[in-house]
Amino acid sequence: MRKGYMYRIMFVAIVVLSAAWFTVTKPVKLGLDLKGGVYVLLEAKPEEGQKLDNEAMGRLIEVLNRRVNGLGVSESSVQKVGDKRVMVELPGITDTEQAIDMIGKTALMEFKIQNADGTLGETLLTGGALKSAAVSYDNLGRPQISFEMTLDGAAKFAEITRNNIGKQLAITMDGVIQTAPRINSEIAGGQGVITGNYTAEEAKNTASLLNAGALPVKAEILETRSVGATLGDESIAQSETAGIIAIGLIAVFMMVFYRLPGLVANLALVCFGLITFATLNFFDATLTLPGIAGIILSVGMAVDANVIIFERIKEELRFGNTVMASIEAGFKKAFSTIMDSNITTLIITTILFTLGTGPVKGFAVTLTIGVLASMFTAITITKVLLRGFTMLFKIDKPSLFGVRGK
Repeated sequence: MRKGYMYRIMFVAIVVLSAAWFTVTKPVKLGLDLKGGVYVLLEAKPEEGQKLDNEAMGRLIEVLNRRVNGLGVSESSVQKVGDKRVMVELPGITDTEQAIDMIGKTALMEFKIQNADGTLGETLLTGGALKSAAVSYDNLGRPQISFEMTLDGAAKFAEITRNNIGKQLAITMDGVIQTAPRINSEIAGGQGVITGNYTAEEAKNTASLLNAGALPVKAEILETRSVGATLGDESIAQSETAGIIAIGLIAVFMMVFYRLPGLVANLALVCFGLITFATLNFFDATLTLPGIAGIILSVGMAVDANVIIFERIKEELRFGNTVMASIEAGFKKAFSTIMDSNITTLIITTILFTLGTGPVKGFAVTLTIGVLASMFTAITITKVLLRGFTMLFKIDKPSLFGVRGK
């Protein structure tokens, strides 16, 4: 056996074993439509004179990301849609109201002097001066929100309290007074508490909002959708059933029409599955229903490539060539056809990924991964296996390749 062929076998073995390890040790991330959860679509509504550009949208997405992280949601997604919309997906969330409240609230914290008649003065300081906020409890065990300011914020806070001793300092959240204690002396150090009739959960959520920061631009919720976990489970079960039936029929078809190459193609199909899921895991991609459709479509393309190769091999065998020479010629002649068809598909997936959003992008990503994996398995793994079986078992009968009358 030539040294070059041995290197190919080792390379294929390393790739397949690595793919199997990645597939088994790391579960695939499931999207909202498979895991269940909450979908929220927001639209930025700039106030008069406020500019809504890419920078403002970037800050909006950054704040939303921090809020989503504050919910403790894993595998969440916050994406810009069009020029002024943001799509938020929260897989696994069951408390829809809490999630929507956390995402859509502006959470603008302001410090203002409360006049004797109850009216509020101008804003003296905002939540932008906060360094951190956390839940604490007063002497009676009631939840409150402790905050600490940045150095600049602390200096400004000290100045405000120094200049307004004897007055009430109102702390508002989105225009609603949370607390309005009377200032007895200058407060240095930039630390304080916000008291109110908070439950522990409300105090925790408010602290998370303050830590995430206020939305830089007002965002209006356009659409919310709750996807049940049961629906996701049913989708996965139906997809698994469809996949098993499809692969089973393909395996039988390949064995009946192509005999030994059919068996090799089935083994290559297993390798294709391992490589595809390992690549998804490696890039931390999220699998959705459209993504499953992309994988199933690429399974068909993987089999298609094998069919093209095996038909070329059969043609060579009918011309009277030896089995090994036919295998070499078959792969060589099929290569350009397989490359051309897959490149055109990759061009389409690139356009879909560039111009599409959400599920369309997911479909494009999985189809791209599937196409690349199918090319590798068809051109490399199938060839290595087919040559290996032929040499190992000294196969020289064209009938084992589905050629009749030879």
